[in-house]
Amino acid sequence: MMTGATRIRPTFMPTPSAEAVLADSAGDAAFATTLAKGLVVLEAFEGAKLLGNMELSVRTGLPRPTVARLTHTLAELGYLTYDPRVAKYAVGARALRMLHPLLAGMPFRQLARPLMQDLAYSVRGTVSIGLLDGSSMVYVETARSGDVGPHTPDIGMPIPVVRTAMGRAAASMLPEAEAARLERQLEAADGAMWSGYRDLYRDGLRQCAERQFCTCFGDYMPAIHAIAAPLFRLRDRCFAINCGIPAFRLQQGQLEHEIGPRVRALAESIRVLVARPESAEPGSRGAKTQTR
Repeated sequence: MMTGATRIRPTFMPTPSAEAVLADSAGDAAFATTLAKGLVVLEAFEGAKLLGNMELSVRTGLPRPTVARLTHTLAELGYLTYDPRVAKYAVGARALRMLHPLLAGMPFRQLARPLMQDLAYSVRGTVSIGLLDGSSMVYVETARSGDVGPHTPDIGMPIPVVRTAMGRAAASMLPEAEAARLERQLEAADGAMWSGYRDLYRDGLRQCAERQFCTCFGDYMPAIHAIAAPLFRLRDRCFAINCGIPAFRLQQGQLEHEIGPRVRALAESIRVLVARPESAEPGSRGAKTQTR
């Protein structure tokens, strides 16, 4: 580990969680531990609306007195709000300010949205774009028809890379060394999940290499079948696009033979519309995505 020095990242490195970085940086004199702990607390709200200091302590592994100081500070700054009726915290409105600069750097979302909405209405499902972030995909744009079943994607929502078509499609764009690094991170993040879905994950990568999309039959949510295609790499960020449909609406073979080619064509249309040079990076396994 480099102490007191700037770390040099390769072209792409899967982003670990704040908690993982905190555990790995104990001897780094340049590392702001208190800031990292505050970010660990914010990350702990994933999947929860209200959390108390004890719950946050359990989720983060930080001592309760430390958590209490951090939540008080975050609440004073507006990143958390406190509900005295239940003595718990929720993420505050100021946290949205952190999201806007990221989304503002993705103007392709506005260009892609009408095309995504057309497909969502046509198949009576959801169509979303996600960004690879460590062991998760994070939704950055989504469109949906009316009743889409139990899973309603939303901007900022994370889903696991290893269990989803979107995650597999994004990972398929990585060169071999970076793909291997991501696999090590996936195993470290959740060994049981990796063992259970490793073969399906790798099969998704093979599907993307062969036909530029991959299928997922309820691996993440049993009631939802999904298909995804690599989209592009933008400033070393990997994006993929998916389509999720309630399983009961699909006929046998429809996902791979009808909807898969449409998602692949949608990805190509977005690349043409955006005309980004990053959408065809040499060396990316998913860079040659095209319609057939």
